[in-house]
Amino acid sequence: MGKRIVIALGGNALGNSLKEQMEAALGTAQAITGLVAAGHEVVIVHGNGPQVGMIETAFETAAKADKLHYPVLPMSVCVALSQGYIGYDLQNVMRKALDARGIAKPVATIVTQVEVDPDDPAFASPTKPIGNFMTQAEAELLRTKGVPVMEDAGRGWRQVVASPKPKAIIETAVIKAMLKAGQIPIAAGGGGIPVARKADGQYHGMSAVIDKDFSAAKLAESIGADMLIILTAVEKVAINFGKPNQQNLDCLTVAEARAYIEDRQFAKGSMLPKVEAAIRFIEAKPDGEALITLLAKAKEGIEGTTGTRITA
Repeated sequence: MGKRIVIALGGNALGNSLKEQMEAALGTAQAITGLVAAGHEVVIVHGNGPQVGMIETAFETAAKADKLHYPVLPMSVCVALSQGYIGYDLQNVMRKALDARGIAKPVATIVTQVEVDPDDPAFASPTKPIGNFMTQAEAELLRTKGVPVMEDAGRGWRQVVASPKPKAIIETAVIKAMLKAGQIPIAAGGGGIPVARKADGQYHGMSAVIDKDFSAAKLAESIGADMLIILTAVEKVAINFGKPNQQNLDCLTVAEARAYIEDRQFAKGSMLPKVEAAIRFIEAKPDGEALITLLAKAKEGIEGTTGTRITA
């Protein structure tokens, strides 16, 4: 019997240019279409770390040249733009891959808002990396201009922005309606457009980028998904990563995962948010499962032959 699955695809996996993104999207579409062909319902969530940084930089550069016609865009609008152009590529190649298999399923991108708490402490302490990697010297230059930067899991330096936790997926009903109609939604792209309800009763954009793994977990909870799949650059979660005594993990309970977090086994800018998001989903839906693995291994992971499975 098929499962209802939310798949979280990293923005870094989509490359650093339009050409790289299209090439990466082709491989992504083939793998996800394989899950659809196996009878699973899927919702696709993607990251936007590199892309939203490039969008911000592009409009900032334009604003310096002509502030009258090219204003600096709020981060919430940059996230919305990233949802549109990444979603466009994904739905385009997904449709092609589905057609090749004779699967008649529409695919569409939903411009998705995600509610956050305006008092979330994350706004006072930016930690979410965006944009391309840079050298320490480049990072220090940005820091002198008041731009927050930090080292990203030993891979280089990047700009950072606030990353509040998601409270609710505003377009949940639309996503459910698409699934009921047998369609494939691409939703909460880049973690969703961060919004907060203000005194006027309306939602207003916030200057932040929500971690896509946490938004995927909240979305999986909201639509009653059976499984959350978080895709990453390694086949399995490991403890003592990169050391001679590295140990890959086949399965974890929530309690075991929390113990490893307490022991600081997972890097903050890398595996930690993925494990924490998996825990959040399982705690909200104890009969659900979370899987962390490579895109190419997702189907095998669902079948229980690889990846790291996290359960209650």
